[in-house]
Amino acid sequence: MKYLLQKAVKERYVVGAFNFHGLEAAQGIIRGAANKKSPVIAMMPAAAIPHMGEKTVAGMISGIAGDYGVTAALHLDHSTSYDLCRRCIDSGFTSVMIDASSREFNENVDITATVVEYAARAGCTVEAELGHVTGHEDDINVDDHQSLFTDPDDVVKFVAATGIDALAIAVGTVHGFYKSTPKLDFDRIAAIRAVSSIPLVLHGGTGIPDADLRKAAALGINKINVGTELRVNGFFRVMKRECAAAAEENPLKITASVREACTAIVEEKIEVFGCAGKA
Repeated sequence: MKYLLQKAVKERYVVGAFNFHGLEAAQGIIRGAANKKSPVIAMMPAAAIPHMGEKTVAGMISGIAGDYGVTAALHLDHSTSYDLCRRCIDSGFTSVMIDASSREFNENVDITATVVEYAARAGCTVEAELGHVTGHEDDINVDDHQSLFTDPDDVVKFVAATGIDALAIAVGTVHGFYKSTPKLDFDRIAAIRAVSSIPLVLHGGTGIPDADLRKAAALGINKINVGTELRVNGFFRVMKRECAAAAEENPLKITASVREACTAIVEEKIEVFGCAGKA
């Protein structure tokens, strides 16, 4: 993922990062990237690892990416556990996120640096978070009163002290669906980019207007996470509709619809992010 994001920094575009919870969504993500000739980051939420297993996930993504000939990174999303990061690194994940953003600054530094040290042995990318992104999705649950925007002054210190490869910043996004139109702090994005060249990550990409996503990319965001849209619109609603309408008990027809829906979502986002043709 480090290579994909460093290229995005130089050429000023965003690499799409998409959550998956099973085979069909993963196929849809990588198929969408193949259709658009785009790099892609397939993200397994930490909460989903117990249901699939890190070795199964690593083998599955490697196989799908090989089938489609796509440059894909496999990323562990929002792990709060050093042990889980270690296991995923050992199993072949190419990047991990250690999220100690709920901890005090120095503790966040210490935990993150420990993961970076272990990941370096395998050439694995590490993403961390500074500030708190509010909302609820999977096992992520941060109340509004806990939300804290990222301080540009802290970014320089945090990056230097941890050695991370990518930084998730809190600038007004939330996990899950938005209850009202989100208001991103574009000045803060610009200020953070001005003090650091590290690839910047925007969590909570579902529901943000396309124009705002493009502006965030122009100001220096290099990775945007999309999870809720795939989980709800790409999987749950499609599965519910197709199961209700099925004339025969053929699961392949139902799961094919999930794959198609996820492919369409990914293709649309890739066009917005400006990474089409960047594979």
